Amino acid sequence: MNDKLNQSVTAIKGIGEETAQMLAEMNIFTVNDLFEHFPYRYEDYRLRDLAEVKHEERVTVEGKVHSEPSLVYYGRKKSKLTIRLLVNRYLIQVIFFNQPYLKNKIAINDTITITGKWDQHRQTITASSIQMGPYSKTKEFEPVYAVKGKITVKGFRRFMNLAFSQFGEYIHETLPLSLLKKYKLMNRRDAFKMMHFPLTSEDVKQARRRFVYEEFLYFQLKMQALRKFERENSIGVIQKYDLKKVKQFISSLPFSLTKAQKRVTNEILSDMKSPFRMNRLLQGDVGSGKTAVATIALFACVTAGFQGALMVPTEILAEQHAESITRLLEPFGIRCELLTSAIKGKRRREILQLLQAGEIDVLIGTHALIQDEVHFHKLGLVITDEQHRFGVEQRRILREKGENPDVLFMTATPIPRTLAITVFGEMDVSVINEMPAGRKTIETYWAKHEMLDRILAFMEKELSKGRQAYVICPLIEESEKLDVQNAIDVYNQLTGYFQGRYRVGLMHGRLHSEEKEAVMKAFSKNEVHILVSTTVIEVGVNVPNATVMVIYDAERFGLAQLHQLRGRVGRGSEQSYCILLADPKTEVGKERMRIMTETNDGFVLSEKDLELRGPGDFFGKKQSGLPEFKVADMVHDYRALETARNDAARLIQMKEFWEFPEYACLRNHLYQSGALSGEKLD
Repeated sequence: MNDKLNQSVTAIKGIGEETAQMLAEMNIFTVNDLFEHFPYRYEDYRLRDLAEVKHEERVTVEGKVHSEPSLVYYGRKKSKLTIRLLVNRYLIQVIFFNQPYLKNKIAINDTITITGKWDQHRQTITASSIQMGPYSKTKEFEPVYAVKGKITVKGFRRFMNLAFSQFGEYIHETLPLSLLKKYKLMNRRDAFKMMHFPLTSEDVKQARRRFVYEEFLYFQLKMQALRKFERENSIGVIQKYDLKKVKQFISSLPFSLTKAQKRVTNEILSDMKSPFRMNRLLQGDVGSGKTAVATIALFACVTAGFQGALMVPTEILAEQHAESITRLLEPFGIRCELLTSAIKGKRRREILQLLQAGEIDVLIGTHALIQDEVHFHKLGLVITDEQHRFGVEQRRILREKGENPDVLFMTATPIPRTLAITVFGEMDVSVINEMPAGRKTIETYWAKHEMLDRILAFMEKELSKGRQAYVICPLIEESEKLDVQNAIDVYNQLTGYFQGRYRVGLMHGRLHSEEKEAVMKAFSKNEVHILVSTTVIEVGVNVPNATVMVIYDAERFGLAQLHQLRGRVGRGSEQSYCILLADPKTEVGKERMRIMTETNDGFVLSEKDLELRGPGDFFGKKQSGLPEFKVADMVHDYRALETARNDAARLIQMKEFWEFPEYACLRNHLYQSGALSGEKLD
C-alpha cells in the first residue's frame, strides 16, 4: 500500500487530534482506513413511481397537498401531523411525527417533496424530511455511514471529501490488468470514488462488484497459498495399498456402494497413494454411508503396512463404531481395538503395549486417543468424525502421533458450498450427495401445540409395535425470559401420561458423562422406550429401533440442527416420522417449518439456513473462523466467491505469479497477511 495512505488521519487538512481520537473509536486510524470505511446504505432521493416501491422501502415523492393538515397531540410534547397528498394517480396519507410547526406551513394545493418510509398496506408514508415546493435535489444519491459519538453522517461526508481531494491521487491499483479486463472491473481509484460519491445506483453496483472480487481474491489467495505450502512442505506417507485386496473387501460388504461413495473413496485412496499428506474433509448427510467409506480407507491403510485411528466425540459412538467396523474387518485378519476413558487398569495397559508393538491395526476411540501414553507403532491414517466437535489443538495432537499421517475429517453437518470453500478453504472437500438405495424417507409433519394429545396417541401406537421415540426440548429448566417447554417438565408430563405402560428416560447437558452414557445405553437396549432430551442427542447415536422424533418449540432451532435431530430416526427398515411442534410468530419461523416438511436433503436445507440466518449464525457464536468482509457477502455474492477461488488456485500454481511485476501487489498482500513467511517484495 502507498505510504501516503498509511499516514495518520491527522494528515488530512481539517482533521485535528480531537477528531482523530473520535475516529479511532470507529477503528479509523489512517487515511486508508477512512477510505475503507464504506457506506452501509445510500439515501436514494430520486423520484419514484409508487407502483415500483416495495413495502417499508424509503422513497422520495413529489405531490400536491389534497387536505388541510390534521394535528393531534398525545403524551408529553408528542404530536402527529397528517395530510393527504396526491402523487400522480395515488392519493396517499403522509404522517409527520413531532413537527407541529408544519401545520402553518402546509396549505391545500401546495406542491411539496417528501422522503420517508412507504407502508404499502396502509398507503402511507412516514416522512423523515420535507422540502417545500417541487423536487430540486442536487444529489440523487447520498452515502449513509455507521458513525459513533459526536461524529455525524454529514460531518463524516465532509471528512471523506477532504481526504479525497488531498489523497485521492495516491490510490493505486492492486489487481493485475489481466483480471480487470477479464471481468470488466472498475479501477481501484474510481471504485473508491463511486462508493463514496456515487451519482447513480449503477455507480455503486459497479464499485461494489470490484471490491467484492478484490476481498474474495485476497482471502482465497491466502487460503490457496497455505494449502500449497502446507501440502508441499508436509512430506506425507506414501501408502502403497493392495488394490486387489481393497476391491475384494469392497465386494465383501453386505451392501453395494452408491456412485457418490465410489467417487469419494477414489478421491481418498488417490490422496493416500500420493507423497503429500492428505488433508480432506468428507461431508455426507446423516445416513449417507460415511462410516463405510472410512472403513475402506482404514482397510487400505492396513494393507499398506500402516495403522489407522478413528476418533469420535462420545464413548457410546466409539463403541458403536468399534462394533460395526470390527465386524467388517476381522474376517480379513485385521485387529481392531476400542480405547475410551472407561477402559482402565490391566486391559488399558495391554492395549497400549500391543498398539506400540504394532499388533493392533486399527484403534477406535474418543479423545482418549490423544493422551500422552498412547504411542502408535506406524500410524498412517487419522480419521476424525464430527470434526467440529474437537478443537484444532486436539486434532493436531492426534496428527502428531505419527510421521505426517494422512488426515480425513468427517462431518454429517451439511455445510453449504460457500461456507465449505471459505472456512475449510485449505482442505480438499469430498461430498457424498446421495443416499443408499432402499432407505425410507422420514415423513416430517408440522403441528401446533394444541395437537399434543393426537401426537401422544400416535406415539403410543408406534410404541405398541415395539418401537421407540425421541422427544427433544430446547431448554433444561424453566426460564423466565423464554416461554419454552423444558426437558424436565416434559419428562414429568410424559412419565405421568405413559405410567405403567412405557418407561421414559431423561438426558441433558447438566448430567455427568457417566449418567449420559447410562441413559443412552438403556435406550439402545430398549429398556427405556421414550428418551426426553435436549440437543445433546444430535451427534451420531445409532438406535435403528427408534421411529418417532418429536421436537418441541421447533422454531427455536436452525434448519441444520433440526435436520441433524431428524437424522436420529430412520436408521432401521421401518417407516420413521419427525413431528415439529411449533407456533412460529415470524415469517422466517414459518418458512423454516415449511422447508423442513418439504425436503430431506441436508444440502438444500443448509443453503436455505444460510440465506435465512446468515453465515455468522450458521456455526453458532463466532468460533467458526469465518472471515469478516467489509463489502462482500458470502451468501449473496457466492458466484464471485467461486470465481475468486478458481482464480486464486490458478494464480498460486503459476510460475509467473511468483516472478512477474504485474502480480507484485498480490504477492505483497500474501506476505502482509502472514500466509507466507519471508521478506515483502517490491
